Amino acid sequence: MAIRVYLEDVLKKRNMTSKELCALIGITEANLSILRSGKAKGIRFGTVNKICYYLDCDVGDILKFDGNLEEEDED
Repeated sequence: MAIRVYLEDVLKKRNMTSKELCALIGITEANLSILRSGKAKGIRFGTVNKICYYLDCDVGDILKFDGNLEEEDED
């Protein structure tokens, strides 16, 4: 994946559990787990906004571009 997710690192720095964050932002633990693992194919801006608000961080703290172009799978 060309976009790396560092949500776990930010959660640890803020001493917050993923369960606590889920309750604050209103998503399921399963969906947050998919995001944390880097397997999510997309995320809503509203969700990113809430994550950044409650973790007091910037988008660049949780999502980083690895410098590679990821080609979409052709089905």
